[in-house]
Amino acid sequence: MSREKTKYITSIGGQALVEGIMMRGPKKTEIAVRLPDGSISVEEMNINSLQQKNKLWRLPVLRGVAAFVDSLSIGYKALALSTEKSTPEGEEEEESKFDRWIEEKFGDKTMSVLSAVGAVLGVVLAIALFFVLPTWIFNLIQNAAGPSISGWRSPIEGLMRIAIFLGYIALCAAIPDVRRVFQYHGAEHKTIFCYENNEELTVENVRKHQRFHPRCGTSFLVLMLLIGIIIGFFIPFTSPLLRTFAKLLCIPVVMGVGYELIRYCGRNDNTLTHIISAPGLWMQRITTKEPDDSMIEVAIAAMREVIPEDGSDRAVVPEDAA
Repeated sequence: MSREKTKYITSIGGQALVEGIMMRGPKKTEIAVRLPDGSISVEEMNINSLQQKNKLWRLPVLRGVAAFVDSLSIGYKALALSTEKSTPEGEEEEESKFDRWIEEKFGDKTMSVLSAVGAVLGVVLAIALFFVLPTWIFNLIQNAAGPSISGWRSPIEGLMRIAIFLGYIALCAAIPDVRRVFQYHGAEHKTIFCYENNEELTVENVRKHQRFHPRCGTSFLVLMLLIGIIIGFFIPFTSPLLRTFAKLLCIPVVMGVGYELIRYCGRNDNTLTHIISAPGLWMQRITTKEPDDSMIEVAIAAMREVIPEDGSDRAVVPEDAA
């Protein structure tokens, strides 16, 4: 029996993992991972988001900050779990002297310490690459070309940040293991599209859909970069440190506005949303790859577990907007 050809927009979203996919629905979050023996493990994650802790984080703009923080926290836990599940027994890497020293010093808190150190180093590197470096390079250009280009500071710095981001993603995509994660990313998007088109979740149905989705973390990051260019026009400082500090203070605003735009694009399908989504969809040509059928099976397994029976996750797309 064929389903009625009605197009929906769902609030369900996901994240590609190591040999797996996490799907987040309105009522629960599930992780599906392809195990070394070929079977699929599906496990529910217990999460306690900021919006659940305090209703203040549900307000417009603030909910964008909460969503970003929750995404990083939950995503890291899901990634660690998928790595553990997908690794065959006996293939763990040999501990280095540094690893053994950390374990001796911190014992059961080793993973927490390593995670904290990794997070701090990641933030420092991101600030240096995306904030300090572009401002420093532009100052060198301005010293050589003169003050006549000062009005171009924000767009040029923004283009440099986008170029750095593109380069980083392209390098990651060249790594075989990361490419597989990008294939799972494609499987996630295709599965969500299949569900939004009210089709039965089968490998055949999922396979035919596109892998570029407007409501994606990649699109969110691209929007943040573009919004940052606009905000940069209003920051008067030319010192790399002062300008970086000012931009860091603006990050919550950038997150909030970017989230609201992505949220709008996720719930509407019209000319404006197509324009807003275009840069992120283009970027997804790098961050999503065509999956194989086994990856689609994993995405379907995760998706089926988070679909609420009451249909609270989706809304019908108006006929004039489809």
